[in-house]
Amino acid sequence: MINQGKNIKRQAKRQVGKIKRIIKPKPKKAGLAPGTLIYIGEKPEQPIKISLIDYSGEYFEEKEVKNIEDVFSLKKTESISWINIDGIHNVDLIEKIGKQFDIHSLVLEDIMHTTQRPKLEDYENHIFIVLRMFIYNEDTKEIINEQVSLILGKNYLLTFQEDIGDVFGPVRERLRKGGPKIRNSGPDYLAYALMDAVVDSYFHILEKIGEDIEEIEDRLVISPEKEDLHKVHQLRRDLIVLRKSVWPLREALSSMQRNETGMVKKSTEIYLRDVYDHTIQVIDTIESYRDMVVGMLDVYLSSLSNKMNEVMKVLTIIATVFIPLTFLAGVYGMNFVHFPELHYEWMYPWGFWIFTILVIGLMLLLFKRKKWM
Repeated sequence: MINQGKNIKRQAKRQVGKIKRIIKPKPKKAGLAPGTLIYIGEKPEQPIKISLIDYSGEYFEEKEVKNIEDVFSLKKTESISWINIDGIHNVDLIEKIGKQFDIHSLVLEDIMHTTQRPKLEDYENHIFIVLRMFIYNEDTKEIINEQVSLILGKNYLLTFQEDIGDVFGPVRERLRKGGPKIRNSGPDYLAYALMDAVVDSYFHILEKIGEDIEEIEDRLVISPEKEDLHKVHQLRRDLIVLRKSVWPLREALSSMQRNETGMVKKSTEIYLRDVYDHTIQVIDTIESYRDMVVGMLDVYLSSLSNKMNEVMKVLTIIATVFIPLTFLAGVYGMNFVHFPELHYEWMYPWGFWIFTILVIGLMLLLFKRKKWM
């Protein structure tokens, strides 16, 4: 049992080491000047998708754009433009966007360094927001972690994603159906809607994690297996990554509410407070799940200990029952001539075996009354 506990501790240390390697930010390229654009991420190079949604109260247009230059003229229009770029590994494309929309080189660098923590930075003509988006893969039961960067301007919103696929579908549907609130509000409200969609997706992820925790807890109490220990550490790792991504988000939302550049209207601040409250709920849920997952390791060890105790109890009962029988067998197995009992014809079946069965029955009855079995 002691060796088994040591093995579990060694496995736990190895898992913690994996956690640290997974969530450790990738370092910048040493020696380069600040603002140097180099893509740092895990997504392979792929065709870049640029989508545009241009709208106002009565006007709506949605299309895919082949050349980024086609959207530059929208900066001077009265409508609101949402330009979404899926794929940020192309340095030339990011430089063109930065030059056209007067985006600081450090912002462009942060967009391409996809290991940023959630944050908000104010600039003279735009607000830069970084979010962490999580998507649950139903087939592999894995959580996909991706950086989403938002640049909020006076009449436009730029969003940068590492890969195709996001949680913004409901927002696009509201725009297509002509939702009066979102269509008649500014790009700050659109930025709020996207942030709200990201935070709402956290609840979906936590729901899946909660289901996994309940399922594993039941198995740990009934019949713990080594695979369950690996799943416990996987859950612990996912919760660490979630906490690392959600905790700074509340600071970004708080800063956005206090924004003094005029990019965020007073009418939008109340909605931002609602997202802030949802973020606090997510953090509370993560903390609760973390405590449960940490306790699951103790449950695993306790279940193994109880299982071992049950096995030892059965073996002890068997060994105890055979102690007097071993004594009888030892006595009548000695090589002496003068054993008076041996001269009786029915001594072996009636004297030895009946007495043996009687001893076993009395001992089992004693164990039963003592509730040892």
